[in-house]
Formats: sequence, structure tokens, C-alpha cells
Amino acid sequence: MSLLTIGTVAFDAIETPFGKTDKILGGAATFIGLSASNYVNKVNIVSVVGEDFPEEYIKMLERHGVNTKGLQIKKGEKTFFWSGKYHNDMNTRDTIDTQLNVLENFDPIIPEEYQDCEYLMLGNLAPSVQKQVIERLRKRPKLIVMDTMNFWMDIMMDELKVTLKLVDVLSINDEEARQLSGEYSLVKAAQKIMGMGPKYLIIKKGEHGALLFHKNQVFFAPALPLEEVFDPTGAGDTFAGGFIGYIAQTKDVSFENMKRALIHGSALASFSVEKFGTERLVDLSDDEIGKRLQQFVDLVQFDIVLENTI
Repeated sequence: MSLLTIGTVAFDAIETPFGKTDKILGGAATFIGLSASNYVNKVNIVSVVGEDFPEEYIKMLERHGVNTKGLQIKKGEKTFFWSGKYHNDMNTRDTIDTQLNVLENFDPIIPEEYQDCEYLMLGNLAPSVQKQVIERLRKRPKLIVMDTMNFWMDIMMDELKVTLKLVDVLSINDEEARQLSGEYSLVKAAQKIMGMGPKYLIIKKGEHGALLFHKNQVFFAPALPLEEVFDPTGAGDTFAGGFIGYIAQTKDVSFENMKRALIHGSALASFSVEKFGTERLVDLSDDEIGKRLQQFVDLVQFDIVLENTI
């Protein structure tokens, strides 16, 4: 199997009610790669960093099965940086600083050894860059999953809609689904968005779980109730990594298997929020993942007898 993800490899500085960090490792491709590496032996990434990016981070990614051949290092330039502060509810945050740096003129170069890509995860980037990646692959992958956000809907809606026509699965949150569709009802929003191109739609609802739509089918995956959430940054990308990683492992792109992939994605995301940045994902074991998945099963499994009341 061959899994390719494109996205940011970045520095984050985060403040939550539980504490504050200086520059730590972040970025969509980082979270996706570390999460998916629990399911596949090698995750190929395409991204860009500056000369200030520590070699130790690259070695850590490689130890976890992330192939960094497609990670460009720009001499004399700085890595993308984002800083934010979360409110007490941990669902809302303020962006304090964004420095595009190397990301401003990012040209996604696909190494030759990545051309056998079977599964493609397009992390949150400009839709024009996401489109470039699809066009630069000589053979269309079996499944293309795309993440995006309201920022691109605000400034590049036309370009976003062009890229949407090229993907199989779109992953966004409930607020973004409403903005993209113009519908408040998520069921109506899903039908309208799937009419734009994607065959499947994932709508993430944070601590309230996630919805998977396909034609007239709907599946709901709960979020695991956690005692404490230290840092939600990267949870959506970790979810995406678990989702695409499980699909790449099982080589099954059916709706039924996507249901299972949604649970795996939710389980990985529940680990991500327990510590700052990538800290929790780096030391994650198969045994921990198995136990967490069982918690999800126990959360939703029940017996019920439907009696004829007529």
C-alpha cells in the first residue's frame, strides 16, 4: 500500500487553561503522518520547512515510519509558525500570530518514489496547492481525502469548488459545512456539498463526535468523554490520519469500512488532545490504541428488544 499526505510541517506556540508552550512541533502533515503510521509501515509526506527546522524532528518522524523524502528544506528561510490561545471551553480559540514564511510560495514537488500513491490525504492548504498535487500524480489514487477550512472559503471559494470536484472524501467541521453549503441543517448541507463533487462527507463536531455521509446514508461516531483536554490543536488532523491510515491498511474503500475508519480516527484524536502538540502521539503503543478502541465499542454497544406495540 502507498499512502501520501500533503500539508504543513510547522511550529506552534499554544496557550490553554492548562498551560503554555513555546515553539513546538505542529502542522497538519505532522499529525496526519504520526497518526497514520500506527496503521501503515510508511507514510510519504510532501511539505516544506525552513533552515530553522531541527534535524531531531525529522529523525523522530522517520523513526515513526514517516518518509521525509518529499520534505523540502529551504535554506535561509523560516518554517511556518502559528500561535493561538484557547478559551476555557476549549472549543474556541484566538489566533495570536501567523507567519507563513516558507509556505507563502510552496510548490509541492512529488518525488518519483511517491508516484505509486494509492491513498492520498490532502491536509489543510490552499485549494490551488491541493489541486496541483492531484494533477502531478500520473495515476489517480484509489481514494482522495481532502481537509479544508473556513479561511479558504472566505478568500478562495471558487478555487475550492474546483478542487472539490476532484476528491472522493471531504472532511470539515460543522461550522464549515454550514458556510460552504449555506444550509443550517447538516443533513441538507451534506447533500448540497456532495453535489459539489465528493462522494463522501465527514462533518466533525468536536467533543460531540463526527458524522459520515454517503448518498442517503448517515453514520454517527461519538467522541469519547475525556476527563481533561489539554490541547485540541491537531486533533482534526490526527483524526484524518487515523481515518486514512486504517483505510490504507485494510484496502477497503466501502462505506461500511469507512464507518470503522471513523472510529479509528476518533480514537487517535482522543489521544492527541491529552498532551500538548504531538507529545502523546509520539509514545503511543498498539496496546493503548486497542484499549481505547474497546472503550468506543463499549460506549455505543447495547442490547435492545423492539417489541411490536401495534
